[in-house]
Amino acid sequence: MSSNSRYRSIKDLLSEDYVVAGTPLCSGCGAILTLRIFHKILGGNVVWVNAAGCVTLMVNYPFTPLKSSWMYTAMACAPAGAQGIRDALDILMEKGRIPVDQDLKVAVITGDGAAYDIGLQSSSGAIYRGLDFYYLCYDNEAYGNTGFQFSSATPLGSRTATSPPTPLNPEGYKKKKKDLFEIWRAHKPPYLATISPSHPLDIARKIEKAEKYRGPKLFIAISPCPPGWGFETMETVRMARLAVETGIWPLKEAIYGEVKHTYIPRKLKPVEEYLKTQARFRHLFYPVKNAEIIQTIQGEIEEYWREVYRRELGENI
Repeated sequence: MSSNSRYRSIKDLLSEDYVVAGTPLCSGCGAILTLRIFHKILGGNVVWVNAAGCVTLMVNYPFTPLKSSWMYTAMACAPAGAQGIRDALDILMEKGRIPVDQDLKVAVITGDGAAYDIGLQSSSGAIYRGLDFYYLCYDNEAYGNTGFQFSSATPLGSRTATSPPTPLNPEGYKKKKKDLFEIWRAHKPPYLATISPSHPLDIARKIEKAEKYRGPKLFIAISPCPPGWGFETMETVRMARLAVETGIWPLKEAIYGEVKHTYIPRKLKPVEEYLKTQARFRHLFYPVKNAEIIQTIQGEIEEYWREVYRRELGENI
């Protein structure tokens, strides 16, 4: 933690909320938890550009839980919408139509379906153009709003509506999760980070750091989904914390492409502790344990962290 950070304890997050209670989103939604923290740190002078997805259900005209502005777009074009808003604000300020102190932060919010798949082209274009905006992806690892079909964010072994385990395909989803962090990092934006609602201070400090940079500021948040993942609604934060503590969801940041992990577990919990808690992985344990797939997942996690320990701590494990 930077000694200059204004977020030194959880008490420093007890400021005004800009997302009020009473949304039609699912109980226990990981995305709304992250958005609440994210918005609290950004403040109220924000215009959100939403790519179609789960969070779209949060704002239904004329009802909104937000104390800020909101624009809805199709899945593929939220960064293009953000470009239009940013350009309009800059032109109005340049012409003196609005004072500089009434400028707004422009933020995209999107699910993994748009971020990893349908909207990747417009995101790449926005980063290439150096658009000054925040991009928040709530990653629930499937197309949650339309029935929990697999996306390219779906991890190996997950059950989805379009990758059910069968006698010929007992492992469920057979492909590996796309590494969106590395795709974005290749563009070398000013700031890029992964975040988790289980670590609110980490979120706050990362947004605080990102605010210092002009240009694309990109955040990928793990967003546990009770109906899609199959767990009780009060367990959302525990699911997110287990993802971090088992090493399956690293917390890291990249400044102009240079990566640093903001939380390094001294000892990784076995990935089984995470998988067993969710109905989407139940077929890996019942009626017969699929040790091969579980070990494949565990092995990939250990390989990743072995390199992190060597590079950032100078340790071998």
